[in-house]
Amino acid sequence: MAKNIKVWFDEEADFLEVTFEEAPGYMRETDRDEVMARVAMDGRVIGFQILGVSRLKGPPLEASLVA
Repeated sequence: MAKNIKVWFDEEADFLEVTFEEAPGYMRETDRDEVMARVAMDGRVIGFQILGVSRLKGPPLEASLVA
C-alpha cells in the first residue's frame, strides 16, 4: 500500500519537517538536540523535525524515533 509523506522546509526558521500521517499529536525530544519527533496521541511516530538544518555539516545525522 502506498503512503504519502509531507515535507516542508521553513527557510526563515531554518527547520525541515517530514510528516508521515496527519493526526493530532505533540512534539517530543529525541536523543539528538536537532531532531524532534512528532508523536500521535496513541504513541505512534507520525513525523519529525530537524532544527537548524542549514548548519548541519559532516557525517549524516542519526536520531532514534522510537514510539
